[in-house]
Amino acid sequence: MYDLTVIIPTFREEANIKKIITEVDAVFQNNGIHGEILVVDDNSPDGTIGIVKEIQVEKPNLRVLVRTSDPGLSQSVADGFRAASSEIFVVIDADFSHPPALIATMYREILAGSDIVIGSRYMEGGGIRKWPIKRRVISLVATFLGRLLFPDITDPVSGFFAVRKRVVDGAKLKPRGYKILLEVLGKGTWENDKEIPFEFVDRETGSSKLKLKTIVEYAQQVLDISGYSFTHHHSAAWKEWKRIIKFGIVGISGIVVNEGVLIYLKEFVRLALPVASVIAIELAILNNFVWNDIWTFKSQDHRVSRWRRILSFHVVSAGGAIINFAILNFLAYFVGIDYRAANIIGILIGFVWNFSLNRRLTWIRK
Repeated sequence: MYDLTVIIPTFREEANIKKIITEVDAVFQNNGIHGEILVVDDNSPDGTIGIVKEIQVEKPNLRVLVRTSDPGLSQSVADGFRAASSEIFVVIDADFSHPPALIATMYREILAGSDIVIGSRYMEGGGIRKWPIKRRVISLVATFLGRLLFPDITDPVSGFFAVRKRVVDGAKLKPRGYKILLEVLGKGTWENDKEIPFEFVDRETGSSKLKLKTIVEYAQQVLDISGYSFTHHHSAAWKEWKRIIKFGIVGISGIVVNEGVLIYLKEFVRLALPVASVIAIELAILNNFVWNDIWTFKSQDHRVSRWRRILSFHVVSAGGAIINFAILNFLAYFVGIDYRAANIIGILIGFVWNFSLNRRLTWIRK
């Protein structure tokens, strides 16, 4: 039994495979880790498999798993999970786009209590080098979609991560494309995550296998994980859906407060409509903030103080009101949609704005 398994999915990596194996093994030696290296190859037609088998003569902790059907990076990693001989896995690319030196750091974070440790390109200290604009756009779109489900994770589509075996054991993974981490986050059983910044370096040798069509596959994956979460309430994605539902309920209560206060101040206190309206709106905003703070995001370990959260919530709410107003008038006056239907559309888009920005600005996790 090994302490750690480093899974390296490969296809036509003869230019990189010897060097990446050597460097991963050096990490083991330098950090006192009893680890194995598991190369999972998609039956490469070049010399990748032969090189690995030659190195195996000198390195008994090196194994190769050759796959002959259902090719794909995510499928390779999932098979690696099943074949690994340890309780902790690290997934790393063969082309040195991920720094092997961080393997030891990830391993220590798992030992410290994390269930998943993610190498992040998008948190402070991370970055991307030598990427063409097309790949940057694809990655940003994929990251945006992933963060709809896991907004607290800056890089839910990273290919460089560590995970405990128990997280994926028995998980109904449906690997596809290149985004196996999102599948693990969506269907694995985990509580504690940790992100470590790193600088992604585009491959210098070999050929990139990323295609534009992977965005379509990825969008399907996001929808699949969303559907899965509605029937598997242990999943992390379901926790986010619960927050969205609670946020909506609180929003409805704000409408009731707004309408009730407006009627009371206008009909019984006899305040002028503009004054009554301003007071009603402010009380509705405060109502929504309080309930979201103590209910919707009750378990959140907040990064900012309550007063800053109140200010942020006001600013975001003002933006949502402007969006609602603009869409209502545009659809009613320029598109010809009935004002009641236009208002509902404006409310829905305003809701998406309010939740998304408040999730990232007001109730952001430490």
